Amino acid sequence: MKKVYGSAKEALDGLLHDGMFIAAGGFGLCGIPELLIDAIVDSGVKNLTIASNNCGVDGFGLGKLLDTRQIRKMLSSYVGENAEFMRQYLSGELELEFNPQGTLAERMRAGGCGIPGFYTKTGVGTVIAEGKEHKDFDGQTYILEKGIFADLSIIKAWKADTTGNLVFRKTARNFNVPAGMCGRVCVAEVEEIVAPGSLDPDGIHLPGIYVHRIMQGPHEKRIEQRTVRKKEQA
Repeated sequence: MKKVYGSAKEALDGLLHDGMFIAAGGFGLCGIPELLIDAIVDSGVKNLTIASNNCGVDGFGLGKLLDTRQIRKMLSSYVGENAEFMRQYLSGELELEFNPQGTLAERMRAGGCGIPGFYTKTGVGTVIAEGKEHKDFDGQTYILEKGIFADLSIIKAWKADTTGNLVFRKTARNFNVPAGMCGRVCVAEVEEIVAPGSLDPDGIHLPGIYVHRIMQGPHEKRIEQRTVRKKEQA
């Protein structure tokens, strides 16, 4: 099975359609599939539902899809770094399903494991629990959360071999592993592609069984929040 493609556009060929559900890896701007996002922008598909921790920043990452009005609904846990996200949500242009961060990650992982739902205490007694099934276990109340089953996963990794085994670099692993698991098709962009057998089997973070297409490309690696110390006086 061919898994290596020459560009993001080629890797997404035949997979995109209006109204689809996409799970996207990344946390802030760390480990985001920026090249695949750009290719989705260029494709013009619309009415997208996207599950991702956040929605990039203004003008970069998933924020580009907000600018072009291609997103209909977001499943996210944090929206604080994107003014356009806030504007569209408050104006009613964008539907938003808030998820506690751990719940969102587990919903993705559960979908990747074929688990349709699970119970959690997180959100009990808050607006998160409204409309959800409640159940008591050992005297404690839990709410039912549903696993995420996406049409497509887009993720970013550090290294891949040609069979699709992936290695992520440090905190850039973040949501990429669970997001990569829950899509019917998973497309990964990577910094380096190596031959089979080059990766330490014990160091593989996402097995190739989950990954259907990979492509290599350059990445901008922006810093989302730059914090520096003031220059000390002599």
